[in-house]
Amino acid sequence: MKIVATLTATALAAASFLVLADGGKGGHGKIAERLQAADTNGDGLISKAEAASLPRISKNFDAIDANKDGQVSKDELRAFHQQQRAAHAAERFKKVDVDGDGRISKAEAQANSPRLAAHFEQIDANGDGFVTPEEMKAAHQKHARGPK
Repeated sequence: MKIVATLTATALAAASFLVLADGGKGGHGKIAERLQAADTNGDGLISKAEAASLPRISKNFDAIDANKDGQVSKDELRAFHQQQRAAHAAERFKKVDVDGDGRISKAEAQANSPRLAAHFEQIDANGDGFVTPEEMKAAHQKHARGPK
């Protein structure tokens, strides 16, 4: 089942952060290969020096290194990726929510996101005529799990 392209675009845009580590060549396997190749001492962590071969990670190293130990772990990369994805989703939501009331009406969806409008009733879980960030997140999670 197709679901809001906005959600898909948000997920893809956020996923692109990890693709950035792979030079934009695509594929999770290539990302893992690039990370493994950068980890020259084989400790499972990326130091600031090792990150030099991964420009996007290098650029964001201090933000990714949550515990400030000078190393980036896979968990820190994953957490940063999720944080970026959430920020992008919130930004996209605000663009569609033109009146800034924290929810998207059907009229706002029709005017600013035709694909959201096409799936509006499916996403509006409580049927109140508005889509909230929580309903968008739930729809995205349901879509990510796939059909049952």
